[in-house]
Formats: sequence, structure tokens, C-alpha cells
Amino acid sequence: MHQIRYFLAVAETLNFTRAAEQCNVTQPSLTRAIQKLEEEMGGLLFSREHHNTHLTELGRLAQPHLEAIYSANAAVLAEAKQYRSMDRAPLKLGVMCTISPARLVGFFEQLKTRVPMLDLMIRDLPAKPLVEALLAGELDVALVALPSFPERCTVRPLFTERYLIAFPKGHRFEAMNAIPLAELNGEDYLQRVHCEFRYHFEALGQPKRHNVNVRYHSEREDWVQAMIAAGMGCAVMPEHLAILPGLSTRVIIDPEVSRTVSLVTIAGRRFTPVEQVAIRIAQTHRWDGAETKAGAVGWCDVEVGGGAMPLP
Repeated sequence: MHQIRYFLAVAETLNFTRAAEQCNVTQPSLTRAIQKLEEEMGGLLFSREHHNTHLTELGRLAQPHLEAIYSANAAVLAEAKQYRSMDRAPLKLGVMCTISPARLVGFFEQLKTRVPMLDLMIRDLPAKPLVEALLAGELDVALVALPSFPERCTVRPLFTERYLIAFPKGHRFEAMNAIPLAELNGEDYLQRVHCEFRYHFEALGQPKRHNVNVRYHSEREDWVQAMIAAGMGCAVMPEHLAILPGLSTRVIIDPEVSRTVSLVTIAGRRFTPVEQVAIRIAQTHRWDGAETKAGAVGWCDVEVGGGAMPLP
């Protein structure tokens, strides 16, 4: 990088003496650095005729590329300095799109309290695309509920919630305390496109004893619920999903189906300090809404000076 910096100084001033002064080095040191760069390039970068210095054809060809390298290096150093000073603590968090935001607010508040300089980017996706994004390095950590994960994933269970049947007021299900899954047979059904219920039901290894009449499909939870409230059918939903007025719910039984939401990371990747804090808070947070467990880690409890370290 010193060689590039010296080259750019000479290209700007077209004078070795002034370039050396600008770079705060001796002229012989600058000249030797330029010569080493020319050796790597395989040709002269400058032509010197008495006091007239100008770029050669190779020098003109190399100049924009070396300028780009130098600018990129400066940007990396600036980001590194900002990271070390923790003026900005970025965290790319993936959240399964069927997890209720209300379920996560307490976790986010705690994270912001422990990391005041937090720069949180939340990306919501269906479960399997979310895992794919995590594997591709597009996310730091993710909150996902699936019965199984790829081998590269490290899975830390956080909380479990049951699946319910949501139906309109006045439906026959209101007379039941719980809904055997077989009772769905023949019912009009609204398909939540990103629902993971099928994966968790199949993981139980039980035969399917119901056959619903799928009337509508939607990616939007609010649209599905609005149609249920209008009497257009019923749908399976996770226990803690926010429910609109006008709907009733009952727990599914025979079999009872549930999902476990886990914090998922990729094995072998080194965690930044903010990722370490997020993982620790997620594991100690009381997801039922109660106070956080005693001994929860604080931002100041993580050794920042040593850089990114794997969690035990």
C-alpha cells in the first residue's frame, strides 16, 4: 500500500521531490518503492527526462486501478476504526416471518439497552429461505423454527409454542376446549403460504387423518385473519401470533403440534462482540415476558479489545 501511495503522489505532482515531501519520506525511499512496484508491474510507470516527469502508457493504464485499490483500502481502515471504537455495532438478524413482532420486542429492547450503539438490520423470510441466507453469509444470526437443520448450523432453542386453529365467531369449534386435528376434515381452509406447520406435523411421523378444502392462499397474515373473521374458513396458526378481533382459537390435539423457535448460527464462524451479546441475551431472555434471568451478560461483560471470539 505504501508503494501505491507513493505512486499516486508522484502521478499527482509529477515530481519525485514534492511527492516524497507529501508522503513524509526521503526521496530515495520513495524512488526505491516505485522501482519495486515497477518490477511487479513488469515495466516503467514513469518516464523521467531531466526535470520533466510524466506517466508512461503502463502508468496511465495502472493509475485508475491503483486509485481504486487505495480508496478501497482507506474505506476498510475507516470501517475497522469505527468498529474498534464501537461508534456503530452492526447486527444482521434474520427473523422467521411467522414469528409475532410482539414476541420479539422485549428482546430488542434488552439488546438496545446493552448495546447503545446497535445498528440492527432485521430481515424477515420464510423458514427455509432464512436458513439459506444464513448459510450464504447474508445474516449473522437468525430466529428460526424447523424440526431439523443442516449440519453446519448451531441451534440454540429459545421457546416453544403450540399450534392453534383460528376460526370465526360462532363456528362449531367454539363449543370445544381443544380441536382434534381430524375435526378439520372437510372444513374450508385459508392457507398461510409461509406456515411451517406441515414440517412439524410430518416430523411427528403420524398419518394424516384430515383433508381440508383450501379456498384461499395468502402470504399476508392480516389478510388471512381478516378473511377468517369474515367467515370464509379457518387456519392453523402458532400460539403467540397476534390475533385480530373477531377470531377465536383453540389448541390442536390428537396430535398436539408445536414448534421450537431457536437462535441459529453457523458452526465455525467467529462472532463479533455484538453478535456475542445478542446470543447471550437471546439465551437468557425470558421469552414468556417475565424479567430476564439473573446473571445476564451486559455489553461491558464482553471483551471487546480482543476482537471477535467464539462463544464457549
